[in-house]
Amino acid sequence: MAVSELAPVTAAAPRLRRPGWRDPRLIVGLVLLFGSVAAGARLMSEAGQLRAVYAARTALPPGTALTADVLKVVRVRVEGAGAGYLDAASPLPAGAVLTRTVGEGELIPMAAIGSTASLSVRPVAIPFDGTPPAGLVAGGRADIWAADKHREQARGGYQAPRQIASGIEVFAVSGPGTGLSSGRSGALEVLVPQESLSEVLDALANESKLSVLPVLGTPRPATRS
Repeated sequence: MAVSELAPVTAAAPRLRRPGWRDPRLIVGLVLLFGSVAAGARLMSEAGQLRAVYAARTALPPGTALTADVLKVVRVRVEGAGAGYLDAASPLPAGAVLTRTVGEGELIPMAAIGSTASLSVRPVAIPFDGTPPAGLVAGGRADIWAADKHREQARGGYQAPRQIASGIEVFAVSGPGTGLSSGRSGALEVLVPQESLSEVLDALANESKLSVLPVLGTPRPATRS
């Protein structure tokens, strides 16, 4: 019996087709591409809107001269009150001082810059013995009382205390051997208004006994992170 020989069957290779515009993979790729381009353009635009301004290296009291050693340059967005701060791209104003306290890291407002003639307060250091008086913190408010020495040497002691300044700002509190004080005593740096300055300085010069009492109910400054 004759056996017929069968020809081998060869499978046709599939033909690759170019992806069409309706291919989901192509659409997803285009979306990702255009999204990254848009995000990059937005970042470049926002970077162009940053502005270099000055900020305080440490807490600065009124009367501080605006020099490079007490300032640092930071970059902030122009939106909002960007024009209201000291521009780092311009020279520092000659002879300018701060007219109010500026906290550590705070931007320097143009409204807080003036001349020495425009100052309404002066920083005064008041020494104290032992630990800092309770309740007195930088940024808080306090009253100053003075007990003058008796003029009659036979009596000795001090006269009844009297208030010589009220509601003044406490700028700094330093314990013995640190900060404002290098000896055994500590010191309070307070910002005394012009109208009370002569009386406070007179009490210090005459070795009156000074008491600085915190004003109750005044908010304490927020702690910086």
